[in-house]
Amino acid sequence: MVRRMGEPVIRSLSRGVNQSGVRDHNERLLLTLLQRNGPMAGSDLARLANLSPQTVSIILREMEREGLLARGAPVKGKVGKPSVPMSLAEGGVLSFGCKIGRRSAVLLLADFRGTVRHQLQTTYQYPLPGPIFEFLRKGIAEILDRCSPSEQKRICGIGIGTPFELWKWNEIVGAPPDEFSSWRDIDIVAEVNTFSELPVYMVNDATAGCQAEHIYGRGKEFRDYAYFFIGAFIGGGIVLNHSVYQGYQGNAGALGSLRSFGPQGESQQLIDTASIHLLEARLAENGHNPAELWVQPQDWDRYARFVEPWIGRTAQELARASLSVCAVIDFEAILIDGAFPAAVKQELVDRTRRYLVNQDMRGLIAPRVEAATVGFNARAIGAATTPLFERYFMNSGQLLQ
Repeated sequence: MVRRMGEPVIRSLSRGVNQSGVRDHNERLLLTLLQRNGPMAGSDLARLANLSPQTVSIILREMEREGLLARGAPVKGKVGKPSVPMSLAEGGVLSFGCKIGRRSAVLLLADFRGTVRHQLQTTYQYPLPGPIFEFLRKGIAEILDRCSPSEQKRICGIGIGTPFELWKWNEIVGAPPDEFSSWRDIDIVAEVNTFSELPVYMVNDATAGCQAEHIYGRGKEFRDYAYFFIGAFIGGGIVLNHSVYQGYQGNAGALGSLRSFGPQGESQQLIDTASIHLLEARLAENGHNPAELWVQPQDWDRYARFVEPWIGRTAQELARASLSVCAVIDFEAILIDGAFPAAVKQELVDRTRRYLVNQDMRGLIAPRVEAATVGFNARAIGAATTPLFERYFMNSGQLLQ
């Protein structure tokens, strides 16, 4: 039947599930419970998953045979037989994660316990397609050469975290517009598929950082929160009901686009007022090489007289932005991370808390402001989680397929 103009579109909320779909769901659920809670006995998993102990036992044995799970030492001291905790096997599944940033690209291989096995990095003045794909091609081949045949078989895909519509940032990164605009016509997935047969998944780079914090950092502590990652440009992500929410087009949590104001009251975005590129510009104006901010391990102490005012302004902007997002969703917490030393992050969090107290909070409930823990590598590690979620884990809001 043809829908008449003006009739509302009624979207389906779920679909029927066949037996294989239920099995896949239950496997994902058990893996996710083990990832979030650590080693657990089958009886505890059955209780949390609301499944029968027999069903859980069968699934656990199968996943152990597949090398996904490992048995721990029996725990004695309770009534009945000793319980045997199960955990994610070290190296049970591996995935590549790549972060394409405005100043550097990182390629790493991580397992689904969050351990980084191998990592490569390249820096540049600004990212261009040719050098980026050459870095990926050579880097994937180099890392694969370091892996045993067994490890190579356990690599499930490549996750790539990159800013959406990268070509729009040529003025800020100082790139020639004619060169930088070539990103507009690039299909990143298709390009990577020319030199790798692994499945390739795309994710916004800041959302990838949010995924990393949600899985391996403090995200387990909160149900709903907003996440800010401050790199060369600030970005973010959001978590609702224990799930990273990507949105209709994968662009939810584009917090860098929040409105702000310039020195003369002109309308700007948060990306223009709370990003590390502002600190880079101040260093360059005073004869310093801004590339030194990104050298690992990072040491920003020698630039304290420039870092101090940058922290102050960034904290003010974060305080206002935090209330702006809380006006839309009643977030429990705001998590702050970035590509800077731990001491700078903690000072930024402390000042944001202080500035938040002085904001106009009529009609709002102030969220907790906390330091995230994954740090500099969050976007690359988060990108590596994307293939894992596609194949092995689930968000709590994920519908049965």
